[in-house]
Amino acid sequence: MDEKEVNILQRRTVRVLTGGQILGGFALGSTLSIGSLLAASLSGSPAWAGSAATFSTLGAATWAIPLARLANSHGRKVSLAAGAALAIFGAIFVITAAAIGFFPLLLLALFMLGGGSAAGLQARFAAVDLDSASSRSTGRDLATVVWATTIGAVIGPNLFGPGEFVGRLLGLPQMTGPFLFTIVAQFSAAAVFWFGLRPDPLLVAKDLNKAKGGLKPKVSIQTAFATLRAYPTAAFAVVSIALSHMVMVAVMSMTPLHMHHLGFDLVVVGFTISLHIAGMYAFSPIFGWLSDRFGKIRIVLLGQLIYVAALATAGFGQDNRTLVTLGLFLLGLGWSASTVSSSALLAKTLPAEEKTNVQGLSDTSMNLAGALGGAVSGSILASVAFLGLNAAAFIPVSLILIFSGVVRLRSNQRS
Repeated sequence: MDEKEVNILQRRTVRVLTGGQILGGFALGSTLSIGSLLAASLSGSPAWAGSAATFSTLGAATWAIPLARLANSHGRKVSLAAGAALAIFGAIFVITAAAIGFFPLLLLALFMLGGGSAAGLQARFAAVDLDSASSRSTGRDLATVVWATTIGAVIGPNLFGPGEFVGRLLGLPQMTGPFLFTIVAQFSAAAVFWFGLRPDPLLVAKDLNKAKGGLKPKVSIQTAFATLRAYPTAAFAVVSIALSHMVMVAVMSMTPLHMHHLGFDLVVVGFTISLHIAGMYAFSPIFGWLSDRFGKIRIVLLGQLIYVAALATAGFGQDNRTLVTLGLFLLGLGWSASTVSSSALLAKTLPAEEKTNVQGLSDTSMNLAGALGGAVSGSILASVAFLGLNAAAFIPVSLILIFSGVVRLRSNQRS
């Protein structure tokens, strides 16, 4: 396959992944919020409401490495379709759990729904499988696939009403109707990946690498860590993705509770979270272009500066609705800048034979960091209020800034 054919396949791959991400967003956009309501209902305690996000995030972390290995051995279309299949079974189990009133089955279902999230994260790396070392569009292509999530993430929560209507017509348990949309959307996404990714971009990239005398891909957690030790810039990218996600999840997950305690209604809270989601995804193409134009590490640092502004605005303005909303919007922007540029940096830094292995580890680290951030944020909020939570979030931001300085220093010493 010559360079022209590779470029054509690359553009088609980005279009296919974009379509699949839109469908995946529709499928998962409303299920976590409904999942928290179901968790509280089936468990009989509102204390379990947060288990929806926790088990879904842990599921995404757990499935990331197996899906990466599946991609490495059989290609992206198989891996992405498998992630969608996990989400389909998860949605079926949610409906079953509600029908029989069995809370542990709901937790298993949410864990399996995390497979859809893991596939969505992997799709952004699939967008750059065919990018060569000299390509200047790595950030743009990756950001385009990230941006596609915006559509489903924004429209998805509005499917709760229609989903409930369809569920009642079919005699399903209360609050499970929207999961029918999850099943249909994930099945459609799986079909898009399966039939659209032909030839498979990762398999083509591996063949091209083999033709150039590249090494056989490495697949294990041990080799992934060894690779990161050999490539400090890639290690910086993985740490930046994980810690940036921790900051976002920790503050975002507690904002609805904080606003509720201030007396704001659900409309105001929903508007704030919608703006936050828009900040996360809608501007990703801009940050992708900036990372290609001005350097990926610089845009990672820009993301941290945006985080500083976000945490200061939301923290010191904790009693002001406008400032909290602005802070959450900036928090989404900081996540977008950091995640898009760090992911592009990771894809750009690693040799072809080591990419999928490290990418799986990166996605697992990202989700585990998010789960940890969400788990400790409630205790921090209860102890030192919303201002203290935002102040605590400066710690991972500072670690990223310090690590970036170490990487730059090592790079200068080598040169």
